[in-house]
Amino acid sequence: MTGFDPNLVLLPLLAALSLMTFASGVYLLLRSFFTFRMQINYSMNMDLEVIRVTKKIYKKGESQDGGEKWKEEIGSMEQLLSTLANIKKDGSFFSGIFYDAPYISFEIANPSDSEEIFFYLAVPKKFKERVEKQVHSFFPDASIEKNPDYTIFCPGGFTSAATLVLKNKHELPIKSYEFMETDPLNEISNALSKLNTKEEGAALQLVLSPAGSSWRASGKNIAHKMQQGKQLKDAGAGSFLKDIGKGVGKELGNVIVSGMSNAQGQASLQKEEQKVVQLTPEEQELVKSIERKSNKTGFKVNIRLIASAATQERADEILSHLENSFAQFENPEVNNFKIKKRTKKKDIAYHYIFRNFNEENSLILNVEEIASIFHFPISTTETPKIKWLKSGAASPPVNIPQDGILLGYNDYRGQKTDIRLGDSDRRRHLYTIGQTGVGKSNFLQEMAKQDIKNGKGVCYIDPHGDAVEDILSCIPKERAEDVIIFNPADTERPFGLNMLEYERPEEKTFVINEMISIFDKLYDLKATGGPMFEQYARNAMMLIMEHPESGSTLLEISKVLADEDFRKMKLEHCANPVVRDFWIKEAEKAGGDAALANMVPYITSKLTTFVANDMMRPIISQQRSTLNFRKIMDDRKILLINLSKGKLGEINSHLLGMVIVGKILMAALSRADLPEAERKDFYLYIDEFQNVTTDSISQILSEARKYKLNLIIAHQFIGQLSEEISKAVFGNVGSICAFRVGPEDAEFLEKQFEPVFSANDLVNVDNYNAFVKILVNNESTKPFNIKTYPPTNGDQELANNLKELSRLKYGRDVNLINKEILGRGRGKGRGY
Repeated sequence: MTGFDPNLVLLPLLAALSLMTFASGVYLLLRSFFTFRMQINYSMNMDLEVIRVTKKIYKKGESQDGGEKWKEEIGSMEQLLSTLANIKKDGSFFSGIFYDAPYISFEIANPSDSEEIFFYLAVPKKFKERVEKQVHSFFPDASIEKNPDYTIFCPGGFTSAATLVLKNKHELPIKSYEFMETDPLNEISNALSKLNTKEEGAALQLVLSPAGSSWRASGKNIAHKMQQGKQLKDAGAGSFLKDIGKGVGKELGNVIVSGMSNAQGQASLQKEEQKVVQLTPEEQELVKSIERKSNKTGFKVNIRLIASAATQERADEILSHLENSFAQFENPEVNNFKIKKRTKKKDIAYHYIFRNFNEENSLILNVEEIASIFHFPISTTETPKIKWLKSGAASPPVNIPQDGILLGYNDYRGQKTDIRLGDSDRRRHLYTIGQTGVGKSNFLQEMAKQDIKNGKGVCYIDPHGDAVEDILSCIPKERAEDVIIFNPADTERPFGLNMLEYERPEEKTFVINEMISIFDKLYDLKATGGPMFEQYARNAMMLIMEHPESGSTLLEISKVLADEDFRKMKLEHCANPVVRDFWIKEAEKAGGDAALANMVPYITSKLTTFVANDMMRPIISQQRSTLNFRKIMDDRKILLINLSKGKLGEINSHLLGMVIVGKILMAALSRADLPEAERKDFYLYIDEFQNVTTDSISQILSEARKYKLNLIIAHQFIGQLSEEISKAVFGNVGSICAFRVGPEDAEFLEKQFEPVFSANDLVNVDNYNAFVKILVNNESTKPFNIKTYPPTNGDQELANNLKELSRLKYGRDVNLINKEILGRGRGKGRGY
């Protein structure tokens, strides 16, 4: 019998070990190669998106309920992270061996070319749509915009960088927001805000890859062992096995760890289920914290901090501020962050730029811990440089009409929708409000241009003059003959505008009442004139209107009051006994303050402002008005009225505007003689409408719809309106468009737009953006936001030609007008 030869065992064993070593080397070499290629390819196929959210402003009584509101807001980020953990890699065997799980990157940065702090999300293109939907499911108002890659690097400057790892086992938790008194983001964002110039930059980057479940089993196993009396240092076997698995193949290692951890836990439970160990309060809290961490979804995380500045010392200083902001996450005697590889800044910068996931420097955090470090800014975030979404957004109704006037467009979650207002809905009027410079005048001008292009009848009352110039430059050539430009500043060929002119006897009362309302608005008669002013002014107007042939303009009001012979002549032609009795039996016999001699200077002083003005007199003293407003409406003319306050003076501008609005209303009401089907829509645009409307605006808003006079009115703030006009506007307009307003108006308008938009949205919305609540098929819709289109450019030479054509066609030579005024009413005796 021969002896045992050990070579028979050793040689095959050595051969097997050699083969395994060779195979492992080949695997590691191939994995390194494919990992490098994957990282480059992965980086090149990621989209960077900047995410902005609105700042929640809580109303009195609901803010910070028990100090928990801000934690609820961070909780939304925690929920989002939990859903993102479901993003899985390709399930093929080859992919599982050579490629890591997919990853995404959350970043907070102050780029070197900006002074603001941005929140970014980098996500693989193939997951982009899915991730965006998940973000919007938890942050419905968030704006997600694809963004060119930013840089934090200072040209020709210096860089400082660091990675963070855990001080102890990853099963042990750091301190999370749930156990803090304030939002941890404040310290991080404050560190990023301490950059002095645009040339400095800094960023926090968290690259996340789903961690699977083995680490959770390990954590539960540690907690279970500690409950059985083991010390923390003796309860962490699962962690050691996982570290081995990381080196020889994560996929197999994770399976082994998970299985063994679960098996160990079951075995320990069965063996020691009767054993009761009394833990100290500190130990009990530690066990609870380990269980709390392992009960939530986790990610493998790379945390990178990076800063750049003109000098190395300054870059190091910025990075130190960032590093120090992580001290708040220290969970005493449990876990904390520590700085790793601060000296290998080139490697860190490389991985930061390409957003690589680096297994070597990864740590495991659950979603609560990650949300503590990174979440979108919330109501308690006070850092001044954060790039907020200034106002919210909402989707438009699905039944937006395909035709009608184009208001702008809605861009909601990447879907652009043109917003139009139908003709029938426009008959309920459109009200626009917004501070100066926010885009409301451009909004009105672009609508007017569309109406003109579409052959509609339009009147645009412009208190500044710029809008008329802009609209004129865009008039289609085929509509040149329809254009009428009323420019009171044209003193060579003025138009006539007789405020007391009427066509039908029933219009006389309306004219007089409107003139009293105009003077009341200009001079506040209740405070300065009282009923006596109204009585004398009303009877003076009624008297001169009894005989238009001898003049019935503002000029004649002064005459009939001050000139006895002229008054007698007018009384000879007066057939109204009430008017005759007033002048003969009351006015001429009254004494005291009510005496005619005392009332004349009081009334004429208010008229002299206009009739003595060389610019105004030729306009308001012509017996026949140039413009027939009924014909303008019926023939769909284009009436552009330039009431530039800079050229006319404020009071003159307001007077002419109110007269014109009154005449347009009177013309609209006269359409009662037409069947409704034959009444053509006419669109009246009034910018700063509060200056050129009396209380009769309520009649326009409530009744003009029947006569197809459709108003588009705009102004700056609600305080400009009287209580009566304010009630009339908000009680009658069908559609509202609100650009940015002040806090007081926002509080008032919030009732129109809640619950979709808040007062905070109305205060912070960007220029050329607005919130609208419009009618669709005569039914009110929920509010949504729009952005107006840029203004269209026109032909200034065309505008100049149209102005010249209009003044020659409708204006009259001022010398002829003055001769007519002087010669009017001349007769016997003293010229009457």
